[in-house]
Amino acid sequence: MCEKKYIQLVEAHREEMIRDLQTLVRIKSVDELGIHGQPVPFGEGVQQVFREMLAMGKREGFDTFNADNYGGHIEWKAPSVDVEAPEVMAILGHLDVVPEGSGWEYEPYSAEVKDGRMYGRGTSDNKGPLIAGLYAMKAVKEAGYVPKKTVRMIMGLDEETNWDGMEKYLEAAGTPDFGFTPDGEFPLIHGEKGVLTFDIAAKFPKTAGGAKGLALRSIQGGTASNSVPDFAKALVFCEEGYEEIRARAAEFSRETGHKLACKGRGKSLEITSEGVSAHGATPWKGVNAIAILMKFLGQLNFANEGVGDFIDFFNRCIGAQTNGADMGCGFADEVSGDLVWNTGVIDMTEEAVQLTINIRYPISCTDDQIYEAMMPLINQHGYGIVKGSHNAPIYLPVDHPVVSSLMAAYQEFTGDTESKPMIIGGASYARAIPNAVCFGMLFPGEEDIMHQKNESLDLDNMVKATKIFAEAIVRLTEAELPTAEEVAAAETAE
Repeated sequence: MCEKKYIQLVEAHREEMIRDLQTLVRIKSVDELGIHGQPVPFGEGVQQVFREMLAMGKREGFDTFNADNYGGHIEWKAPSVDVEAPEVMAILGHLDVVPEGSGWEYEPYSAEVKDGRMYGRGTSDNKGPLIAGLYAMKAVKEAGYVPKKTVRMIMGLDEETNWDGMEKYLEAAGTPDFGFTPDGEFPLIHGEKGVLTFDIAAKFPKTAGGAKGLALRSIQGGTASNSVPDFAKALVFCEEGYEEIRARAAEFSRETGHKLACKGRGKSLEITSEGVSAHGATPWKGVNAIAILMKFLGQLNFANEGVGDFIDFFNRCIGAQTNGADMGCGFADEVSGDLVWNTGVIDMTEEAVQLTINIRYPISCTDDQIYEAMMPLINQHGYGIVKGSHNAPIYLPVDHPVVSSLMAAYQEFTGDTESKPMIIGGASYARAIPNAVCFGMLFPGEEDIMHQKNESLDLDNMVKATKIFAEAIVRLTEAELPTAEEVAAAETAE
């Protein structure tokens, strides 16, 4: 282990780091969609945590910038003696969180510390890593280091939703030259698959001739496209009673092991399914409650043929799959692996359905290829696709100066030379700027519980990551990056 002064300073600030993180985690900073353009574009919770983070930066003697509450940064400016405009190295993170969901053992915004871990939504994704980034800057500065490049910690406010804030921030502040986001895994993620979010939508014809029978009132499930839903429910109505449905539900639970429950709601019956939440980039780590519910509903006969047809389509072409093969888009490549499919949200009635899908596609593919591959099935059933957000794939080779510098920083403080750079399906702010990768904060072997109940952070690992980030700041501000002309020439040669 190095005995560099900034490493010793990180250790000295441990308790301050924990207190600052608790301050942030105790604020429910879920992006409240639909109020963009207002003085507080993402809601008061997000605004409050943003104010706190800016105040922490000012407290430590750094410059701060607020882009009309759409995002901001904490900056350590390089002396401009040798060059008029020093390059900017960025640490990009986000202060918004996904909704907390249900089933927590600890209060999701309590920031309770137990057995060396802090529990709460945002501890690992992404407030803890931002605190680590801030204290890495603080330690290096206190150690007397003079950076050759400006160090800028950027705070996004809607990373979990639409990225509108990051776009507006970059328009106001300018684009950094290179950097990393501490929003993933160590040792390093040097490529990210493309990400598509879209809706499969349909309108159903009215029940023919006013036919009587089982009627669908609603199906609802999921809270975000990039999370595996852990709860879904259907409300159905039948004048003849629900004894048979209750019996079938009990048998379904016994046969499949999935949790299904029935409860009277006035004259209707509510059927609920329970799954296991997980990040949308790794849906196989969870159990999709929508898929469970739709599989059971496929055993019932609905009076509205459109409703029954869509449930049948879902179970045949989507179901619990996580690679898109049954929808015709099961692409893969050697470098980045299989396409990843997550069914995130459903809102369905007897009149219409909106099914929200999140896809992570291989770096060798394009979004147009994905849509074109799905359209034969979509058209066959008379449904439609409503395109949503899209982030193209990113990739830096392992010999890129950013990659090699960060790998060296990681290896110096862990001694781990076995773990290699990887490509994942996650979508991070590394996509927002050039020459950027995802670097930490999850260590090899740690359980990934981002977007899940009981999200937590190992505080010893937070301190260790802070030391790694401090070393990364030093190495990156010393590194020589290729110019835009050199990059273009290399791409032409290839």
